[in-house]
Amino acid sequence: MLIHHKIPINKDDLSGLLWTALAICFVLAMVTQPRITFQGATMGLKTWWEIVFPSLLPFFIFSEILMKLGLVRFIGVLLEPVMRPLFNVPGAGGFVMVIGFTSGFPIGSMVTAQLRRQGLCTRLEAERLMCFTNNSSPLFMLTAVAVGMFGKPELGVVIAGSHYLANIILGLGLRFYGHSEQILKPATSTRSWSVRSAFRALLQHQRQEKLPLGKLLGEAVTSSITKLINIGGFIILFAVIIRLLNEAGIIGQIAAAMGILLVPLGFAPDILTALASGFFEMTIGTKIASEAAATELQQLIAVGMILGWSGLSIHAQVASMIAHTDLRMRLFFATRVTHALLAACLTWLIYKPVSMGSPSALPVAAPLSACSYPVLIVTAYSILAMVATLILLILLAVIFRFFFVIFSQVKKM
Repeated sequence: MLIHHKIPINKDDLSGLLWTALAICFVLAMVTQPRITFQGATMGLKTWWEIVFPSLLPFFIFSEILMKLGLVRFIGVLLEPVMRPLFNVPGAGGFVMVIGFTSGFPIGSMVTAQLRRQGLCTRLEAERLMCFTNNSSPLFMLTAVAVGMFGKPELGVVIAGSHYLANIILGLGLRFYGHSEQILKPATSTRSWSVRSAFRALLQHQRQEKLPLGKLLGEAVTSSITKLINIGGFIILFAVIIRLLNEAGIIGQIAAAMGILLVPLGFAPDILTALASGFFEMTIGTKIASEAAATELQQLIAVGMILGWSGLSIHAQVASMIAHTDLRMRLFFATRVTHALLAACLTWLIYKPVSMGSPSALPVAAPLSACSYPVLIVTAYSILAMVATLILLILLAVIFRFFFVIFSQVKKM
């Protein structure tokens, strides 16, 4: 009481005091459980080095170079007739969408933050983009999960299909978000749409931002590696937190709380443990789900929910990417919950049981490095998919433009 009278505490101080108390508890837990801490850190480091670093580094460097060269402005003008009516975002959002769908967390938020800093989108448009362009990478879903964890490559279609489709549905729904707050800004008119105007925007950017090739590559590599080291720190931190929480029995308590809703629906207890772990870190959660004593459908639904939610580790990474902008995390948090539910429903609709004697099946216990496809091959296919998707979006923009011209002429008659 004496301290309270001398140092008045208001509501804004409570969150800081809470985080301070949690940090002290975390440090004490690490000191008292050094073996668990080391095991968690080792597992997090291995996950980052073997999966995250090689799968994301090419895309980080690639996106940095394209942003600096101004190709995003070129794409932005070309894709305005597609991205605006479908998702209510500027054409530059097409670049974010493509690279987000073909690379993985948290590159969508990183590129979105760069667009916002360059003034290529409003805050509301950036928040919409950030919410439906952050996906798990195809390398992780098709290789690490489908092959490495389940031992069944054919399940990659179910896992990736439900994940991507849920995010596209979210994007279409988010076009109505923030209409009451939206501030109208000049956009590329459909009437003035042309390749010439897009090329003019590209040249204008390159004339303003003249960078020598060596400096361009150096800055792209340095920035990408710095961001990936930051991501690695989050992965290791949350791997340690999960180990400590599991040792303290807190993961079990969270699983029991989830069971109040999910057990009546028929979910096995092991699935609840996977969901509780995936609440913090998706890689660990999906691994536990693949090994759970449950039906394959329940395992896949759990994986879909974990990937849709993406884990507090990814939330922290996204928050760090947008820290120097005016973007808010509130909508991102809400859409992750929605994504998890949508992915679960779509998994249930898409899944078709496969034959147990399938020749492509691999042992679930096999080590990831022994049964996964080479990282370079998957990365190369992802880049090809990125280019192909961009071309398809541009063709779609041409079709939109064609029908717009016809509609305008018919309207004048």
